[in-house]
Amino acid sequence: MGLPRNPGMRSGDYLEGMISDIVKSKTKMKAQRSVSARFVTVLTCLQFAFAVYATFLLYYMSPTIDLRTKPDFSWATRIAHQWKQFIIAPHVVSRYQEASSLIQEEIQPLARFTPSKVCEYEKIDFQQKKSNDALMIKLKRELYDEVLQFQSKSTGSETLSELMAMKSKWDLKGQNTPKITVILNHFKRKTLCAQLDSLLHQTLPFHHAWVLSFGSPNELSLKRIVDSYNDSRISFISSSYDFKYYGRFQMALQTEADLVYIVDDDMIPGKKMLQILSHVAGTEKYKNSVLGSIGRILPFRQRDFTFPSYRKFRSKEAGLYLPDPAYDITVDRIVQVDFLSSSWFLSAELIKTLFIETPFTFMTGEDLHLSYQLQKYRNAGSFVLPVDPKDKETWGDSEHRLAYVSETTVIFKDIVQVRDDQWWKALSAGYITQWAAMYPQKIDALFYAHSIEEVKALAPLLEKFRSTFGKKAYIVVSGGNFCPCEDAATALNWPKSVCKERRFKIFDLGVGAISGISNSEVPVVQAVYSSMKGLIRTHNPSVLIAVSDIDSNVRKALKMASETATADSSTLVLLPRASVPKVLWMADLRTTALPNWNKMRISINIITQNRAQSLARLLQSLSNSYYLGDEIPITFNMDSKVDAATLKLVDSFNWPHGPKILRRRIIQGGLIRAVSESWYPSSDDDYGLLLEDDIEVSPYYYLWIKYALLAYHYDPQVSLPELSSISLYTPRLVEVVKERPKWNPTEFFKRIHPNTPYLHQLPCSWGAVFFPKLWREFYVYMNMRFTEDAKQNPVQIPKSRTNGWQASWKKFLIDMMYLRGYVSLYPNFPNQASFSTNHMEPGAHIAAKDNVVKHNKSDFEVPLLKEDFRPLLPSGKLPPASKLPSLNLFNQAVSLKGLKAAGAKLGQDVLQCGPSETVAADHLTGLPSRCASF
Repeated sequence: MGLPRNPGMRSGDYLEGMISDIVKSKTKMKAQRSVSARFVTVLTCLQFAFAVYATFLLYYMSPTIDLRTKPDFSWATRIAHQWKQFIIAPHVVSRYQEASSLIQEEIQPLARFTPSKVCEYEKIDFQQKKSNDALMIKLKRELYDEVLQFQSKSTGSETLSELMAMKSKWDLKGQNTPKITVILNHFKRKTLCAQLDSLLHQTLPFHHAWVLSFGSPNELSLKRIVDSYNDSRISFISSSYDFKYYGRFQMALQTEADLVYIVDDDMIPGKKMLQILSHVAGTEKYKNSVLGSIGRILPFRQRDFTFPSYRKFRSKEAGLYLPDPAYDITVDRIVQVDFLSSSWFLSAELIKTLFIETPFTFMTGEDLHLSYQLQKYRNAGSFVLPVDPKDKETWGDSEHRLAYVSETTVIFKDIVQVRDDQWWKALSAGYITQWAAMYPQKIDALFYAHSIEEVKALAPLLEKFRSTFGKKAYIVVSGGNFCPCEDAATALNWPKSVCKERRFKIFDLGVGAISGISNSEVPVVQAVYSSMKGLIRTHNPSVLIAVSDIDSNVRKALKMASETATADSSTLVLLPRASVPKVLWMADLRTTALPNWNKMRISINIITQNRAQSLARLLQSLSNSYYLGDEIPITFNMDSKVDAATLKLVDSFNWPHGPKILRRRIIQGGLIRAVSESWYPSSDDDYGLLLEDDIEVSPYYYLWIKYALLAYHYDPQVSLPELSSISLYTPRLVEVVKERPKWNPTEFFKRIHPNTPYLHQLPCSWGAVFFPKLWREFYVYMNMRFTEDAKQNPVQIPKSRTNGWQASWKKFLIDMMYLRGYVSLYPNFPNQASFSTNHMEPGAHIAAKDNVVKHNKSDFEVPLLKEDFRPLLPSGKLPPASKLPSLNLFNQAVSLKGLKAAGAKLGQDVLQCGPSETVAADHLTGLPSRCASF
């Protein structure tokens, strides 16, 4: 019913009439078209006043304002009282307030609801599931005990009381109290009130609590609950888009707090939980960790070397769910797990690690991805905290049945398959699970290929390793757009299914997951390094093999990973592509020898003077040889009478394998000084190859040296201290007797094997590598025994024509080797094909005027090996050291002990020793130190 207005009626009376009508009839009035200008002004002022009020209200609701101090609005009250008399009469105000209260009662705004009116609680109408499977209870308990025992011994595993006794950076009762942001993620469960009630009664207050509702059908009811608590610390954040499982972690990136507690809607933490979590997170031991109350240990390897599904039933190897009331497993000591579920407590700084790599899928698996990324990039562990079974307030899940429902709901086959694929991909990319930590593997070789062409280049050596009995080798590919696993499998003639099998064979790093589209090398280096570091720690390969021309940034990543992954770091071997098929013998070396691949340093030392053509031939053969990517210094030792042609040749010679060093004498020294002073070892791993300029070498000579050194000198399981040098040459004559009879080792050793290498007491001067410790001995020995007149030399070996040799460095070396029982390793191939040959060109000995011995070139010049020598060896490989036959100076078969006995019997060494003793020298100085029994 309208209220007619008389022209003389005051505005106050008119407004009073409107309010009276509202009070009495509670009906709305239609405004008159002829509203006075004053009434419009009144309404405008009311709107303005409300806008000012709302502005200040929003300001004080801002999270940047500390509401714990009471704001002063007295100034606003004074202004309102002054304005009120100008806007509306006092009696009208009272009636308006009465009408307002009636309207509010009818509308009942959300702000007036209390938690008791809006809260709903989850009804759990089932008892905690308990297993009655005795076998499974036994298996699960055994596995849990094994895990706990291992962790207790390796890192320590504390009880709750022990954890709380540890020193923490957070002073929970003082000023250094941490700021904690709690993030509650809700969809359909009716647990929000229970969670908020628990949080509001925590012994350590939280700083902020964010309730998230992403795509939830219960968004309005969730907001009503948050509003009903009327706590400025609690905020409601919603979106119609469902950000799934990663949304809460994306929100956590926005926090300014010290610590973040992300809680699923199936977790109702006890009232002491924040205090416990904060204290543990502040300890030195666990500061770089993510803590929780429920976790999982991923599957262990089965007897068939495969890994089962994490959901496999009645399988001990399927892993553990902790705690697991179904099998009566409670967590009474802190335990490291492979990933946490339902709640995560960690430093805000660690949250960003989750997003370094693109997740395997956004549909599930954020729990595993977080733990995987934290370990991979922060070396951070995931831990389930222990509880006090008598105090539920210490539990992170005071109603475990809720979480247990969550655990058992992940039974859909496609989801289980996705999660299985996810954890296997993580394990294949360097994730060190509890199984990997408890059972570190030991393999011989781990190959890395960044492209398909690299896979093809490494394929022959990989196949040789995998086909050699007792050897284990796997290959890692970069994955992504660089080298997809399926393409690599095709290149290796493997079925593509190997990329999906949960069996170690090929690992796909998925490098593109981190690098994406980028012009920077940093993402690639980071991805390769972090993944390879984990794989090396898990599998402990003796060698990490890649091609030498691999991308330089990837090479750096591999080098860092091999050096930092383990205490006994794996050796990075970078092979030229052309050399890969030539080193298949690498797979025949013992696992103990492989790590020493890069330890030796072999230098080439050439003695030359005025045979430029001969030198050119030698240099050409050296340039055409295989060097496996090793650094090899080359030194030219020239006497004072060196000619111009030789100087020009040496100066123009390009040596890409290492430094080139030139040495020239001022005063002519002669051959004995030129050879003996051409090299001196700088360390115990420095080996000298001595070559005169009329020598020519086989392309395989360096491979023979390296193979022999690794098999007989750098294998800790091999003891052959008598070995002093490795010869490249196979002699055709017995040169130490007057008759110099011809000799054929292939025929001589045919009963053992026609091509067996052998040990000989005779050193070789036509291409040999000398060992550092024995060379130091030789230096001292020759210094003590050198005489200009050979007849004055006190050492006279019975029936040896070397007694009369003059100006021969080799004569002194023969004497020392005879007296001390040293030997040299010789090759033995058909037709005496060798790794070096002597072209018998005129020089200090050959065709010299004072040399009465005639030299038939056919007796000294042997064919060079032009093809791979490995197939010619016994069983295609070097025989064990214990199977090597040994010869004395006169090419007679004598045991190593027999050789020492002959030297001791002669008794002409620099020290007087007994009949069963030989002189032992200090390996650093070469000086004779004592007599040693043999």
